[in-house]
Amino acid sequence: MLWTIFLLLSGLLTLLLLYSTRTRQNNEPPLDKGVLPWLGHALEFSKDAAKFLGRMKDRHGDIFTVRVAGIYLTVLLDPNSFDAVMNDTVFLDFTRIRNKLLQRVFGLQLPCIKPQAERKWMEQHFQGVSLSKLSSSMSAHLHSLLLRNQKEFNPSEWRQDGLFSLCYSLLFRAGYLTMFERRDDASAVYEEFRKFDDLLAKLARGSLKRGESKTADSCRGRLWELLSPKRLSGGSGSNSWQQSYRGFLQDEGVDGEMQKRALLLQLWTTQCNAGPAAFWLLGFLLTHPEAMEAVKSEIRGLRDTNQQHPAAITLLEAHSTPVLDSALSETLRLTAAVMINREVVQDKTLLMAGGRRYHLRKGDRVCLFPFLSPQMDPQIHQEPQIFKYDRFLNPDSTVKDEFYKDGKKLKYSTMPWGAGSSICVGKQFAVTAIKQFVFLLLTNLDLEMCDPEAKLPPVNPSRYGFGMLQPDGDLQVSFRLKRTPRAM
Repeated sequence: MLWTIFLLLSGLLTLLLLYSTRTRQNNEPPLDKGVLPWLGHALEFSKDAAKFLGRMKDRHGDIFTVRVAGIYLTVLLDPNSFDAVMNDTVFLDFTRIRNKLLQRVFGLQLPCIKPQAERKWMEQHFQGVSLSKLSSSMSAHLHSLLLRNQKEFNPSEWRQDGLFSLCYSLLFRAGYLTMFERRDDASAVYEEFRKFDDLLAKLARGSLKRGESKTADSCRGRLWELLSPKRLSGGSGSNSWQQSYRGFLQDEGVDGEMQKRALLLQLWTTQCNAGPAAFWLLGFLLTHPEAMEAVKSEIRGLRDTNQQHPAAITLLEAHSTPVLDSALSETLRLTAAVMINREVVQDKTLLMAGGRRYHLRKGDRVCLFPFLSPQMDPQIHQEPQIFKYDRFLNPDSTVKDEFYKDGKKLKYSTMPWGAGSSICVGKQFAVTAIKQFVFLLLTNLDLEMCDPEAKLPPVNPSRYGFGMLQPDGDLQVSFRLKRTPRAM
């Protein structure tokens, strides 16, 4: 027995030494292993990935390899070279990384489902006529929740709340009613979801403390129960979104237990970004009066020319809103922080846009972090830390979509929804929902900051890599129902 233990310890020590003694070959990206064996830069990476990777970029340039908890991660920050990663499905793979995350975060195993099949099903529901129906339903639920929430109080009475809480609550509940069509427990689902979402980054990284682990398990179990087929109403017909998704899972051979867990995955995927995005957009507008006035002026113009069709979905579908679109694009540039990860399944030579070639080792990972570049790159966006609502507008108020770096036009100037084969299928649904929400809020409520001198709270740095950033704190606002919705 002692000899067996000795052999096992020797083997582990050998592996540790192999990881610790890795050296950079001539044709590989710069290597930065950190000072801690095996862990490398894991602590700094998980604490504030943007700050850490920004420091690495300053030190090594737009491509480098770092060691993070035993994984060698090659980070690519040249947006002109992103396609070399995103378009490679032979040497690079994302399914194993995704499956590990699904198991760790959602307790979910879907080995029988091919990503292409799932994406095809999703596209059927988030494009064309199906998208229009979902957006109309979302608009109706937002309007109902917003007005019902206000009419419970004296219409002339000013109320106070945190803007993040207000946005997340209303958009989540409207989205839940739209996708799952069960009306009597939306608030309960939201409360459990927020507790679960607060722990999601730690769940993904496997860094939960004991008390947090118990809370995460409790929230997951409660959400699985709330989303189980016996609890969901099934919607108004056989074509409801959640019924169709369960049908897809059944056809793919997924058992009942994994179906409920998959519904939690879809709940998070479809509802985790819109609320935070709306918070940042309204927060930027409230703290930049000239931007708020420009957006309100555009909305007034829509309503004045369409008095017979005042509904948000009708106006937003029928007319372009370049100012609101630009303000939203600028918000997403500043606060969307997705990471695109791939596993190197075969040794690969990465050809950069400038002609440089780098060897990537089998077993390593590749990461694109568009938040740093292109989104916060000063060579692409001047004064990238500053909110400029008209950054994506041309002088003639048309959409500006041409940006350059080193004299070369960029294919990707922002990537809040990913790109290529990894682009978010529900992008248009989310964008429409955010615009509907802002439209309804500004036309139906008087909205002010409690403290006119208040600043937006900083971001929670642990959320880098998980879609929209969330604030570390909140912005307190006062609001009341407008005496007349047209008064802006």
